[in-house]
Amino acid sequence: MPIAQLISPQALDARKEQPGLVILDCRFALEDPDYGQRSYAEGHIAGAHFADLERDLSGPVVKGVTGRHPLPEPAALVERLQAFGIDAGSDVVLYDDGPGAYAARAWWLLAWLGKRDGVFILDGGLKAWHAAGLPLSLDAPSTVRGSFSGQPDKRLLLSAAQLQQRLGQSGLTLLDARALPRFKGEVEPIDPVAGHIPGAQCAAFTDNLGSDGRFLPADRLKQRFAALLGDRSPGELVAYCGSGVTACHNLFALCLAGYPLAELYAGSWSEWINDPARGIATGE
Repeated sequence: MPIAQLISPQALDARKEQPGLVILDCRFALEDPDYGQRSYAEGHIAGAHFADLERDLSGPVVKGVTGRHPLPEPAALVERLQAFGIDAGSDVVLYDDGPGAYAARAWWLLAWLGKRDGVFILDGGLKAWHAAGLPLSLDAPSTVRGSFSGQPDKRLLLSAAQLQQRLGQSGLTLLDARALPRFKGEVEPIDPVAGHIPGAQCAAFTDNLGSDGRFLPADRLKQRFAALLGDRSPGELVAYCGSGVTACHNLFALCLAGYPLAELYAGSWSEWINDPARGIATGE
């Protein structure tokens, strides 16, 4: 079974009463941290639990040390996944407002802990759900605790120090998921320093989607990432972004295209710039 799987609104609607199915609402807004919880309270897919990016899917921020969304402690994350009702054999569907960035973060965290079967992202998110004419619910979900137990896979992560050692190596493909103006350092609406990690290529996560907000077909994603890889091995690809969230969208899209799950620099740009000794580049 492929590690990256999509599910349509219609398919989810047909399966939403399936025993063992867990749905996580991952809506979030960087400019309004309470947006997701508020939106969930106003209506969500029936049976869905709310998974907050900062409270559930990230760990505590340490100023001057971590990025904006450090990874949660594995034990704390396992506890939250159990609270959502997840077992080892559960099918899990993840959604957000549409682009899939926050859903992809949850997908990556599950993969990091070893849950790589039966995890789906709702293609097009709630926008596609609404477009299909499907209803929302105000009802609280079931609170039956799950028994999921996982261990983090260190092979999926790269630290800042490890990345520094690899910069300049001919085989490295370093993909930055932020939009081109932020990558080039022309604008920086979130972090105190503009630019990108030297040697990186801009691979805006939004380019994984079509005009309808759904993921591009696998063959088109393959073409996209093949052009970015050139003749380098996909086994040496590293993904990053502003805080380790939208990079997961690229990792999911790479898997949709048939590539293996690549490494994530989870601290990303917001961690990288904490140390002035780390290089910074601007322009393309």
